[in-house]
Amino acid sequence: MGRNRGSNSFTEGDREFMRRALVLAKRGYGGTSPNPMVGAVLVHSGRIVGEGWHQCAGEAHAEIKAIEDALPKISTLRNTTLYVTLEPCSTSGRTPPCTETIIRLGIPRVVVAATDPNPKHAGRGFRLLRKKDIEVQHGLFAEEAEHLNEVFNHWIVTRRPFVLLKAAMTLDGKIATRTGESKWITSEKAREHAMRLRIGSDAVLVGINTILKDDPSLDLRPVSQTNIPTSKRFIRIVLDPECRIPRDAAIFKRHKEFPVLLITSRRVPWKRLKTFSDRACPLMPPLKNDKFDLNSLMGTLETLTITNLLVEGGSETHAQFLEQKLGDRVAFFYAPRIAGGRNAPKSVGGTGLPEGLQLGNPEWSQFGPDLFLTACIDRSAP
Repeated sequence: MGRNRGSNSFTEGDREFMRRALVLAKRGYGGTSPNPMVGAVLVHSGRIVGEGWHQCAGEAHAEIKAIEDALPKISTLRNTTLYVTLEPCSTSGRTPPCTETIIRLGIPRVVVAATDPNPKHAGRGFRLLRKKDIEVQHGLFAEEAEHLNEVFNHWIVTRRPFVLLKAAMTLDGKIATRTGESKWITSEKAREHAMRLRIGSDAVLVGINTILKDDPSLDLRPVSQTNIPTSKRFIRIVLDPECRIPRDAAIFKRHKEFPVLLITSRRVPWKRLKTFSDRACPLMPPLKNDKFDLNSLMGTLETLTITNLLVEGGSETHAQFLEQKLGDRVAFFYAPRIAGGRNAPKSVGGTGLPEGLQLGNPEWSQFGPDLFLTACIDRSAP
């Protein structure tokens, strides 16, 4: 049977090469959905001879890319080590199983960061490789690799979109002044990072009040160190129960490139909906107490293979997601400003959460003068 040394036997070289594989994996950001971000390096005699990362669903996986990069440089792979950030696939999908290629080419050692999160496949790739007497080690920087694919892991286990709630606010928690002014609360650097979050998502969602007050385009644009992947699929979604959205709203300007889903209700006259037939697709999830059943909407988005949903507000939209227990992570920007005003809108409105909501694993960073908090929503906490 194949060898499987413990994690304490990883060398400094192993760590160096896996760090490089993780860097490569991040190059797939925003372009691999519904697949994970994966990086791989192939090493011979202590030096990297091949690198690769998964770029787009349906294209070659990271391991194959690294192998293709290496083969013109060396005559055989029988004295190499493959480092890959996720367990090699062992089943056929849009591409053949990577385990078959690894076995066929005689790669003698494979080092892996994270195990396949799919309970049906977890560990199967390792077993197939070991059966062919290939040395397999896994768990090196597993936590980093799992965090990198938080969205994919959630999707593959739950088959529901991962919901990220994003807001930009003043230090006193206001997303606009009492007069409704809300643009440019945060700095340009913070706004660039917010655009990166959008590029990393499959869809962005806002409520109709955000459209009526700010008229955002909600499209994509490249920012420093983050380009829009050529394979990018991106959908804009508006919660609009009464179909109040104007026909000339900015969100429709690039509707052929980035489709628009108009979430409305069955009580809207068909004649009104028909006026948007050339620029938006209407969806009509059920209403509960005059609010959309967002669980039903998530089921619809699942069928559209939307794995990662970015909710950009506003206040009442955030509240609906939290009250219906649908948020998975928050991304909150805090500008060094104070808005004041008891009637100024807050980042989360609604009637309030009776027991509050616990955030786990908070991570703070800074963009220009602004603070940024990202944290997971911990529903297991009392």
